[in-house]
Amino acid sequence: MVMGSNVALADLSDSVGSVVVSLGWVSPTGEGDADVSVLLLDANGKVRSDGDFYFYNHPVASDGSVQLLGKTPTADGSEDRISFDLTAVPSGIDRIVVAASRYDGARFGELEDVRITLADAAGESLLRFAVDDADSMTAVIFGELYRRGEGWKFRAVGQGYETGLAGLATDFGVDIEDDAAAEAEAAPTGAEADGQTDATGPAPAEEPARQARLEAIPAPRRPEGEAAEPKKPTARPRTAKKKITLPKQVKKTLAENDSWKQARLFPVSVLKSDRDREMRATSVLLSVMAQVPEFSRRLTAGFGAPAGRMETFTEVSLPHGDSPRRPDGVIRVERAGKLWTALVETKTNGNALKADQVQAYMDIAARRGYEAVITLTNDVALEGSPLVDVKIDKRRKHKVALWHLSWAEVVHQAQMLIRHEGVNNAAHAWLLQELLHYLQHENSGCHGFQNMGPAWVPVRNGIDDETLCRGDARALEVVENWERLIRQVCLKLGGELGQKVLPVQRAKRGTDPKERRNRLADQLCLDGRLQAELRIDGTPGVLAVSADLRTGKLRTSIDIPAPEQGYPLSWAKRLVRRLAEAPADLHVETLVAGDTGGPRGTLERLRPEPADLLPKDNGTKITGFRLSLLKSMGSGRGNAETGFIRSVDDTVQRFYTTVVVHLDTATARRTPAKERTTTG
Repeated sequence: MVMGSNVALADLSDSVGSVVVSLGWVSPTGEGDADVSVLLLDANGKVRSDGDFYFYNHPVASDGSVQLLGKTPTADGSEDRISFDLTAVPSGIDRIVVAASRYDGARFGELEDVRITLADAAGESLLRFAVDDADSMTAVIFGELYRRGEGWKFRAVGQGYETGLAGLATDFGVDIEDDAAAEAEAAPTGAEADGQTDATGPAPAEEPARQARLEAIPAPRRPEGEAAEPKKPTARPRTAKKKITLPKQVKKTLAENDSWKQARLFPVSVLKSDRDREMRATSVLLSVMAQVPEFSRRLTAGFGAPAGRMETFTEVSLPHGDSPRRPDGVIRVERAGKLWTALVETKTNGNALKADQVQAYMDIAARRGYEAVITLTNDVALEGSPLVDVKIDKRRKHKVALWHLSWAEVVHQAQMLIRHEGVNNAAHAWLLQELLHYLQHENSGCHGFQNMGPAWVPVRNGIDDETLCRGDARALEVVENWERLIRQVCLKLGGELGQKVLPVQRAKRGTDPKERRNRLADQLCLDGRLQAELRIDGTPGVLAVSADLRTGKLRTSIDIPAPEQGYPLSWAKRLVRRLAEAPADLHVETLVAGDTGGPRGTLERLRPEPADLLPKDNGTKITGFRLSLLKSMGSGRGNAETGFIRSVDDTVQRFYTTVVVHLDTATARRTPAKERTTTG
């Protein structure tokens, strides 16, 4: 699409009751990011109240009409996905604005391939709009969904604001505090959204702004551990219902000794076979989904499921040829008299999906008019590399979507809800806690990705004896499994921290995922190393992970930029002080301008003499510091104590908890106190 154009969704697909909108961009440095937001507007083009403004700290509408799904890794970066149940949007809402904003003076011109895409309930991409000429903008309206008669249309907007989120919010009737409002007086640049027209009629006219009081414009979320500054008194009492999370301090047990085992809702001691594990895991998960709407929406909104009454079933018999088929589970959601149905196929304990089995479920779903088939296994799906290939008969008018979940994703969503974001009542929190205990138990078989595959040992041997050649298919298999492992590490760390943790993909714009992995496989054959980068909200740099298969060493590191003010000796002393609790074997290297390396040494040696970090030539410019830890990696391909997967996970956890937490938070994520207060 081009700027200002519009299209009726019904002309693009028959399945647009639910749609998923994705906002994406590519950062050349791997560190650039933006926060997405959604505003629901009435016929006057204004929000009705602060409840119509959705962002990272208010991500879900109570009626299920809007849900911010968070970031999803792509081949060249990540995308922020938003699920809209258009059948649940209140009748008083005329337009839905989809926007994103940067912070601390950052501009969209620093990003590449800024775009918005829209997919229907079956996951089929319907449209794409590239946002151009946003170089100086700190906030951009990517597009808007708006009503026309009984249907919905999409308009490609591309309107930019130099005044950031404050200017955007003020434009749509959000009344911010006086200090922040002073920054939003400038008029937005570009085409005015309310002044655009389409082929079916004019856009809604402007009226005076309604008072939709926010305590302040939301700033990027503050990392854990950073002290909160005193909040200003609000103009009116909070009305938002307090969310319930698990207490950080575990209550003292009433058991007499450690041999007493707490009674559990979902016991695991009776599980003896893979079939038992699959049946129990499916039943446990689906029953909790049916009882905890916040959790079920997290898992199904991105698959096109509407917000409504959900019922779940197991071991349902469905006719298929001469013998019936029994999918592991069925999910049904009812809304406004319409049913959304998905078949569920589950695998545990590392068992692989069977292509013929999934194909049969796709055929059954197509004949019966079901919307989706969901597979759930230990593996993490990769873009452009499906876990199982199925054939879809394009002659059929009814489309069935094939989606995949990993057990690691299920655990991540449960952790985010009960440990960080909260649920509506204590019973829901307890159910999720019991689910987490079950999934994380060693006997459940739901431990996520846990095997580097049959190519792991031959590839390591080929690297050792220098017989591994470029183009070897086994090297590509190892690279794909390495990417799965890194994504799982991100999910686990993000769930524990309550922050976004994403793999950084440094690739040229438009690079095909398979082409990128083939290039990484060739590089593995040449230098024997697997490398990855993780971006963690609130950290001053990107966390790098490297596995050297020749030496058997894992390296985790982070580059810290040099402060803009002060003296080099002060920088070195302050860094050493902040790392007082870090491991003594931490390697510290001074980064300098040019190709020459700077001084380096272990923290143990540098603690008494921080000045050893300074170059001998006083004219050498220091650009930053690199902190690194080395650890021996596991030799096995699995998740055992001596396995490679366990060693990578433990190494990243140790580096973050012993090194990164002691560093200054990223300056780009800091905001003045007057902007830190957010809506409840």
